[in-house]
Amino acid sequence: MQLKYTRPFLTRLEDIFAESEYMLRYEKGTFKSGFCILKDTKVAVVNKYFPLEGKINCLVEILRAIEMDAEALRPESRELYLAIKNQTLASA
Repeated sequence: MQLKYTRPFLTRLEDIFAESEYMLRYEKGTFKSGFCILKDTKVAVVNKYFPLEGKINCLVEILRAIEMDAEALRPESRELYLAIKNQTLASA
């Protein structure tokens, strides 16, 4: 599966968060890595001023770092999530 830097691909990544117990927020901040994960409250915060490519890279990195129930996701989202977790996603 290809890592695409497009708005629809960003929406697919955001859908994974919407279908899981994690809440995704875009906020301004001085995050050293561009994002912050609050694991106790299951909130992921991404710098809202990042360009599209930066947001996608952050979301992929967050999905690799957190654990979520893949069975709770729709089949399309589950396939993408598992590809990210198994690091079989290649840059385009």
